[in-house]
Order: sequence, then structure tokens, then C-alpha cells
Amino acid sequence: MGDAIMNALQGTMTSPWIYAALFGLALLDAFFPVVPSETLIITAGVYAASGDTILLLVIAFSAAGAFCGDHVSYFIGRFAGGRLERWIRSGRRRRDAYDRAARIFDERGGLVIIIARYIPGGRTTATLLMGIVRYPLRHFTPFDAVASVPWASYTGLIGYLGGAAFEEDPVKGLILGFGIALAITGLIEGGRFLWNRFHRSGDEREERDEAAAGEEARPPRRERS
Repeated sequence: MGDAIMNALQGTMTSPWIYAALFGLALLDAFFPVVPSETLIITAGVYAASGDTILLLVIAFSAAGAFCGDHVSYFIGRFAGGRLERWIRSGRRRRDAYDRAARIFDERGGLVIIIARYIPGGRTTATLLMGIVRYPLRHFTPFDAVASVPWASYTGLIGYLGGAAFEEDPVKGLILGFGIALAITGLIEGGRFLWNRFHRSGDEREERDEAAAGEEARPPRRERS
């Protein structure tokens, strides 16, 4: 059974259609993240070590798919996000979060695009929100290109390293590649959790300070005679 699966997988990887599949899945994953595209890219990278796929083509088609998919998500937010924007602005907390996101995008939009590409689901949220807040396309496109190529290279090379380490046993190569990817994802998520916690604590302290300042500035009540 295992040999049959590996033979089928190798047959898929040696097909020229694998590059179209990489492009399509990376595109779909950018705005409809059902199956992470990293899975197929890492697998194709593993088989590149034995020559069944071409690493440069794996990276190029994956990056192109990610780039196009991010733009689909951006335009969905830009042209179909009117209802969502009205719903967000209808509540104070949601409106504050929306305004805060718009400010962050204005100040560090490029950095958000690059970092979000490495967070499954996070990249969809970021690109969709950038469309909703009308982040300039002339800035979005070059930053997204910068984000897509390193992401595809990093993902494909993880698989390639696993395949090179176990060239005669692609199963072990796949396990190593996925293990490295999971470890890096865990580090990223852990860092993001600590970052959010730090900033949430800072925001809470700022709100308390503002409330205390407001209480001090309030004129004292007059006692009735």
C-alpha cells in the first residue's frame, strides 16, 4: 500500500502538470485557505533533490500563484468589502480596530504584507483588509512581489533540504521537510503571540492612564449648601 502511494506520488511529481498545480493551489490558498499550499511546495521540493522536479520552476510557479492570489484577495476586499466595512464601522470597538489597522497599514503596510505571507490564514486576512481600507495598489503590488518570491523559495528549499538529506528515501525527506516547516511555524506563532500580548498590555495601560488623566482633569463636584 505504501509503495503504491509513493509510486503514485512520484508519478504526479514527474508530470509537467505539477507546475500548474503548484500555481493553482498557491493562488487558491491566498484567498481560500482550505489546504495550505506549503504542503505541495515542500513535497515538490523534496522530489527536486532527486531530479523529479526542477526547483527553480517549483519556486517560480509557486511565487506567481501566491502573487496572483494575493491580488484576488485584495480586489475582493476593495470591490466587495463595502458591506463588511459598514458592519465594522457600526460598532465602536470594531471601528476602533478598523481605524487602528488602517493606521498600521499606512505606516508599515509593506512589512505587514511580507510577514503575513508566512502565516496561514493571516495572509488572507491582511490582503483582504488592505483592499477594504483602500491601501494603494501601487504600494501593494511591489511589496507583494517581494513577499511572494522569498516565501516560495523558503518553502521549496525546506523540501529540497529534506530530500537531499534522504535522497534514497523520499518518505524520510518529506517527514524532515514537514518537521522543519512545523518548527519554524511554531516559532513564528509563538513570537506573534508574545508580540500581541505585549502590545495588548501596553494598550490596556494606555487606556488606564487616559482614564486616570480624565478623572484628574474633571472639576470637583460642588457641595450643596
